Formats: sequence, C-alpha cells, structure tokens
Amino acid sequence: SVPNARCNPSKYLAEDCGKTAQIALLVAGIVFGAMVTCVTCVVYQLLKRRSASIRTKRSTKRLLSEASCAVPFYSYREIDRATDGFSDAKRLGTGAYGTVYAGRLGDGPLVAVKRIRQRDNDAGLGCVMHEVKLVSCVCHPNLVRLLGCCIEQGHQILVYEFMPNGTLAQHLQRERGPAAMPWTVRLRIAAETAKAIAYLHSEVDPPIYHRDVKSSNILLDHEYNSKVADFGLSRLGKASLGDSSHISTAPQGTPGYVDPQYHQNFHLSDRSDVYSFGVVLVEIITAMKAVDLNRPPSEVNLAQLAVDRIGRGRVDDIVDPYLDPHRDAWTLSSIHKVAELAFRCLAFHSEMRPSMAEVADELDQVQRSGWAPSADDAAFMSTSSSICSSSAASTRGTDRSWGAGRSRTERERAAANSSAVQDQTAKDAAESPVSVHERWFSDRSSPSSNSLLGNRSQH
Repeated sequence: SVPNARCNPSKYLAEDCGKTAQIALLVAGIVFGAMVTCVTCVVYQLLKRRSASIRTKRSTKRLLSEASCAVPFYSYREIDRATDGFSDAKRLGTGAYGTVYAGRLGDGPLVAVKRIRQRDNDAGLGCVMHEVKLVSCVCHPNLVRLLGCCIEQGHQILVYEFMPNGTLAQHLQRERGPAAMPWTVRLRIAAETAKAIAYLHSEVDPPIYHRDVKSSNILLDHEYNSKVADFGLSRLGKASLGDSSHISTAPQGTPGYVDPQYHQNFHLSDRSDVYSFGVVLVEIITAMKAVDLNRPPSEVNLAQLAVDRIGRGRVDDIVDPYLDPHRDAWTLSSIHKVAELAFRCLAFHSEMRPSMAEVADELDQVQRSGWAPSADDAAFMSTSSSICSSSAASTRGTDRSWGAGRSRTERERAAANSSAVQDQTAKDAAESPVSVHERWFSDRSSPSSNSLLGNRSQH
C-alpha cells in the first residue's frame, strides 16, 4: 500500500480538499446562521419597542380620553429637533422632576419643553399623566398653559407656553433684567398669583392643592403677567368638606416654603398653599431668598425672620431698599399692609390663616387703594425681554441674594428718609385691625420655630 501512496498523491490531495471545503461550508453556515439570529433579535427588539410605544400611546390617549383632556401629541423627533437635541444652550432650568428647555416647533412660537427625569417607565408615565390631567383640565389666565406632550422611546415630555421674562425669583434676586422690579409690578404679580391659587382651591371640584408654591414657580410673560407653573407635586383635595378638610400624605415641597403644621402632622389642606404663598409675599417685600445659609443662623429661614420682624413692628428692617418705601405715603402703607397679610398667612395653626380667596381679595384692595403708574414702572416695563438662552446662562452663572448681602446701614438710611411719611403711615396703620406697628402677642398664631431645612422633598 505504501508504494501505491507514493504513486497516487492526487488521491489524498483530493480528499484533503474535500474536507477543507466541507469545513468552509460548515463555518459559512454557522456564520450565516449567527447573522440571521442577530438580525432576527434586532428586528424583534425594534418591533417590541415599537409595539410597546404604540401601546403606551394608546394607553395614554385612552387615559386622557377618560379624563376628557384633549392634549396634542408630538413625536420625539419633533421635540428633539425643536430643542437642537436638548442642547445646553437651550436649557432654561432644572427642577425636582426634570429639565426645561426652550424650543420652537416648526414655524410656531417659542415653547418650554419639560423633559421628565429618566426613571421607571410606569412611574414616569404616571408623573406625566398626573400633571397633564391637572393642568389641561383647568383654565385660568394666570395658570401656565399646557400645549402638548410626547410619550415615546422611554421619554416623557411636556410642552408648555414659553414665558419670556423668566421667573419671579430671578427678578427678585437681580439675576435677570437691568433694573429692580418696582413695587407696583410686584404687587400686581402677587395679586394675580393669589387669584390663580384661589381658583384652584375654590372654583375647581375637587379642589387642587399645588403643594409647591414658590417664587421660582411663578413665571412671567412679556408684559410681566403672572403664570403659576409646575404641578408635579399637586394633589386633588376632598370636595365640599369645608375649610377644615384635609388629606393625609407625606410632606413634600421645597425647604423654606413647607407648611410647618403639614410637616408635623401630614395633614395637607388649602391652607398649606396659603403658608407657602405667605413666604412668597415676604420674598416680594424683602427680595431675600426663602432659605439662605449665608445669613446669620437665626435668619436662615426667611419665614421665621419675617415673623419676628413684623411681629415686633420692625417691617422696615427687612424691606428691600430698592423699593424706596418712603417715596410716598401709599407705597409705604401698602408695603406694610402686605407685610401684615404675609404675617397672617404664616400663622402656625392652619385655621388661623386666611383662605386664598380672602388673600386675593385683600391684595386686590391694596392694589386699588391708591395705585398710579410711575416713571419707574414705565421704564421697567419698557425694558426688552431677554432671550431665553442668555437668560439660562445668566441664571446658571449668578447665585447671589441681594437681601443677604445688604447692610443694616442701608436699611436704616432707607427707614430715615421721611418722618412726615412715617406719620401718615402710622395713621393708616392705626386703622388696620392688626397693625404691623404693634407687637403680636398671640403665640398660637405664630409660625413654628422648627427648622424646615431638613424637609427636602423625596421623589
């Protein structure tokens, strides 16, 4: 057999070639099979994702239909294009639930795009649906309008009307605009905000408790009209149970604004929003932050600071010197009346606080009592609105509180400008049921001394 092998090498060569071809075919088959499997898996995942997206859209539309809320849907591609891929240059701000961007849908006007922070899909959808149902089913000129939503590819996005003049907080902290906001503009914003919250409490059934009333959630349009925003923490109250009605829920909100009684006993009511609005009124008067760790320890919490000063008849100690309260009798008198109202809103016991309807009515009366446009108002209102992108940049780069940095000398100088005006104001104050020039002796209606700094909301 050996000689035959030497004489016929082609036979073995042919056998080797055949085996090689078989191996090559086998490898090719395995590779092809693997490729087919991979493609099949990819297609399956894409179809599954698309099917889930379709089911989510149908489920969302069904929920909205059941709630009688007609809200337009936008595709993720439209939203992504409108915000330049959620560019940082378009970012307006970041909150507890997500980030807000400026955008333009097609050739339409600017809009505010709220991108909900990524979380469990069901939780994210629930968050969106909660806010959509609340905002789309109410109608008030001082509530921000919901223009649409996007629920696609695991993203939950809400589209709101764009507010070119930013937030009240930005103006009070001098983070936006070339000039300080005049008192008459601040008072009008306070009155409009109070009307919007009163509408939620009194004219909606069941009532809506906002739960996060603060100056950064009060948006301003091109004419500085107030628009209350961010209903992410809002809850439906109990209908037609009187002023004592409440719901039991874990305290949530922003430190410095949370109702101390709600913080202690977990009872949320319309008076919880009243307390938060009282803090906003103090911010409007003082231009100080609700919580500022740069202030002395006893003054970190603005509500406590205000109650102490107002209760001891020392309102002038905390008034924003930019307001020049002694310029005329009406300005000084109206500031003191609003300070007195804020004091009552900040009462520890909720039953001692006025309702938001009463607050709105009092602010309207103060506004009408002697207001007349001034040169300062005209100059302020004529200033052009900043572009949203530059506003976002300035907001990120500036974190200063005018109220925290001003000196006692400035306050004393402002307080000593006009003794004649003080006499007139004292006369007006004497006619008030509870004068801010008198010591407040009722411990029962004073805000809690407990710090709210540890009450950071959990989401």
